[in-house]
Amino acid sequence: MADSDIKSLGSFVWSIAELLRGDLKQSEYGKVVLPFVVLRRLDCILAPTKDAVVSLAEDLPDDLDDYTRDLMLSEAAGDGIRTYNTSSLTFRAMRQQQAGDIHKNLVAYITSFSPGVRDIFLDKFLFTDQLKRLNDAGILWQVFERFAQIDLHPKSVSSTEMGYLFEDLIRRFSEISNETAGEHFTPREVIRLIVKLVTDRDADALTGSGIIRQVYDPACGTGGMLALTEEHLRQLNDRVRVELYGQELNPESYAICKSDMLVTGHDPENIAFGNTLTQDAHKERSYHYMLSNPPYGVDWKKYQDPIREEAEALGHDGRFGAGLPRISDGQLLFLQHMISKMRDDDAGSRIGIVMNGSPLFTGGAGSGESEIRRWMLENDLVEAIISLPTDLFYNTGIQTYVWLLSNRKEQKRRGKVQLIDASGERFWRAMRKSLGSKRREISEEAIDEVARIYGDMLNGDGDWAEVSKIFQTTDFGYREIRVERPLRLRFEITKEAIERLRDQKPIQKLNAATAEALWAAILSNMNGQVWTDRVPFLKALDKALKAADLKVGAPVKKAIVAALGERDEEAEICRDKDGNPESDTGLRDHELVPLDQDWRDYVAREVTPFVPDAWVDESHRDAADRGVGRVGYEINFNRYFYQYVPPRPLEEIDTELRALEVEIAGLLKEVVE
Repeated sequence: MADSDIKSLGSFVWSIAELLRGDLKQSEYGKVVLPFVVLRRLDCILAPTKDAVVSLAEDLPDDLDDYTRDLMLSEAAGDGIRTYNTSSLTFRAMRQQQAGDIHKNLVAYITSFSPGVRDIFLDKFLFTDQLKRLNDAGILWQVFERFAQIDLHPKSVSSTEMGYLFEDLIRRFSEISNETAGEHFTPREVIRLIVKLVTDRDADALTGSGIIRQVYDPACGTGGMLALTEEHLRQLNDRVRVELYGQELNPESYAICKSDMLVTGHDPENIAFGNTLTQDAHKERSYHYMLSNPPYGVDWKKYQDPIREEAEALGHDGRFGAGLPRISDGQLLFLQHMISKMRDDDAGSRIGIVMNGSPLFTGGAGSGESEIRRWMLENDLVEAIISLPTDLFYNTGIQTYVWLLSNRKEQKRRGKVQLIDASGERFWRAMRKSLGSKRREISEEAIDEVARIYGDMLNGDGDWAEVSKIFQTTDFGYREIRVERPLRLRFEITKEAIERLRDQKPIQKLNAATAEALWAAILSNMNGQVWTDRVPFLKALDKALKAADLKVGAPVKKAIVAALGERDEEAEICRDKDGNPESDTGLRDHELVPLDQDWRDYVAREVTPFVPDAWVDESHRDAADRGVGRVGYEINFNRYFYQYVPPRPLEEIDTELRALEVEIAGLLKEVVE
């Protein structure tokens, strides 16, 4: 089916939603249209073997166990189909009957499906509730009759084309209900790029017969990534056996994905419902290929307890041993979950995941994000990261990145990471008509070009000098050392200093008589004097308090020093009881020293010439390697691919301004006349 035909089909199905206007809220249109599309698809697929299934169902003994009964009826429905319907009803038969029977007939038809499909319509789509609403509104027959006109048999609409249809419908429903379309699917050209990058390096290993590949998506949505991965693998080898696995939290997306698995011959039980991060439905399993587009910037606060418990109890024996990202973004949780399912054999596993920029650089040394990046890079799991063009997704125009990971790197890639900047104009083309936030698309030629750049491991070569660069994994690491400056204080009794002193909590806790005695002692004995050394100041303070026969505790003295002392670069250094300089926390700084440099050499070159009195706090150490300074990792694309664009000449700008002035003057003249 041509693209124009798919769009035409999508427009026709969309037009059916117009029948719901006034009786349902716009946000509820998808709850009717999507399950009706699935139902019509199943009806078209099962129609050729309907009579055989109905006849067999009538002849089967009543005492036959459920497993055998389901197996026999599924086989009668046809090869590659994991469902059946024992009702003699079909869309065609119901269309020929009276309109008044349509609600009863549809409910009977739905409840005659195999248990798996029946649960999809009853428990996930809640479709019988929607049918009742349509029937009560008097529009059920009109909606059904329109769907009965559509031919959704696989010979007319392939599984891939059905994916496009669902993509188009979900996008439209999400737009009118102001929901997040990106939570349901990824644009197909982005999926094709990821699939090609993940699988093409294994083309040789996929040749021959008896090849089995297991594919997994922990946030599978309607199953687009799974379907296109299988399609591409079969293009590489039509004899390969592909087993698809996934998990999805959204009930409608899950229902669509599981329905697609049923009609394409896959085991529907491999698609699980629920929260992947808290209820891993595929424990102890590992996969050859894993692909995903997890939610961006979605917090995991409401289900943080089981995640934290697993991380603390299991450490690296669990899924989240590397660290936990900030509560506002769970993307790196999904990535760790996928890494935990890598195969520990010669074949290994490959991962392709698309995320926003946050996992690249959010979080400083020691943070959860940095520790996760550190773990991946120090274990040499990251092969490449590709920056995609903006405005590719339906619900957001932000920059996105494809991460490619493997636990069986080629020899030439070991210890290295390839960064590819595929965000430039050479890699995208403008769409003739925008779809939500999606204004650009990646052409097949661009997909092939990115795959070639990755496959050939280009490193700033020729035309691609500013597009692809190879780095050592350690190039992204640094040590965050703590640089201290000595505390230098100048003391003077001023009005402002006294006001600061009055606001100190230890002072406020004094009784009124003691407070008044303290003010009198300070003002009468110390007013008008200036100290640039803390030691003489403290002696003068003790003398003033003694003269007033006033005894105060250490907290009060500390409050006096804090309130009356001001930083002064010309003052003497404050020292502890051992004579060591005290650090000024207000002047404390941190320097990021590249991992391939000695921090002492770095300080001598970059710090000491500018602040000679500075020193490094050597007690500030990394928790893992115990070296001075905390280790951090970040990947900043802008740093590696920044291209300076010189400002335009002033003469050019002046010319444009003069032209605009003339144009504005002309417009004003027209208004006046």
